[in-house]
Amino acid sequence: MLAADPGASIASIAAEAGVDRRTVYRRFASREELLAAIYEARLTAIEEAIEDARLREAPVAVALHRYVENIIAVNRTWPVDLTRMLADDAVRRRRDAAVEEVDAFLARATDEGVLRPGLPQGWAGALLPQLMHLVSRQLPDLNPGQAADLVVDTLLNGLGAS
Repeated sequence: MLAADPGASIASIAAEAGVDRRTVYRRFASREELLAAIYEARLTAIEEAIEDARLREAPVAVALHRYVENIIAVNRTWPVDLTRMLADDAVRRRRDAAVEEVDAFLARATDEGVLRPGLPQGWAGALLPQLMHLVSRQLPDLNPGQAADLVVDTLLNGLGAS
């Protein structure tokens, strides 16, 4: 609900979940506390997705597919944008650490010849999340593995016919 309507009330969230709003307030003292818990869960899922992909040691193609598949699952499970929480220093540090880990992996992919050299600095790191976001939202009928196949193929081969 919050992904579709960031201003959704606790009452509407509770109704959608099939509980009374008092039940929500017993667990979360405020709307902000509920949002913080959601963002915490998303960040933790991202960190676990990165760890599971073994970006530092797995072969690049294997790690790339696993990372993309994992993040697509995270995007679909926790479809909220972290940018609202980036004012929080702890959240920003965790998010920045995740971005640095992926950037280091993409540099390794370039060094190993999986990604072509000479692209503008940060281009692959900017494009990959956009592709994952797009497939997560636009192609919900694809399972995460199929969606990852499409993203990885698009990233590595583009859309050209050659």
